[in-house]
Amino acid sequence: MSENINLPLYYGASIEIFIRAETLRKNMTEAEKLLWEKLNHNQLSGFKFRRQHPINQFIVDFYCHKLKLVIELDGEIHNKTEVAERDAGREYMLQNFGLQVIRFKNSEVLKDIDSVITEIKRKTVELSAPNP
Repeated sequence: MSENINLPLYYGASIEIFIRAETLRKNMTEAEKLLWEKLNHNQLSGFKFRRQHPINQFIVDFYCHKLKLVIELDGEIHNKTEVAERDAGREYMLQNFGLQVIRFKNSEVLKDIDSVITEIKRKTVELSAPNP
């Protein structure tokens, strides 16, 4: 059961990663649920976002394939040194696929969702602007 999905938006993710992603979608954190309410159904500038999306060996919290934009939400555990180091390595690998990664703390989403949405919109404008 180690077959990989070779569609461009999955970057060779394995069936196992898809199964884990489905489980995560069923068990989203409160911050993920709140942000998903704002991203779902192309609400953010018409861009389609996916939640708990498989990319290669990773599952990212939110992903817009058109913009190659990953949004990650970090809970308290991400403050631990070893988790922060793992996050940095993961981000480096995602960037090697040509993806942009932006991160927010769960507390930011829960306390000030409007500022988070403003920052995501700013990033979508930046990424969708034609290159000179």
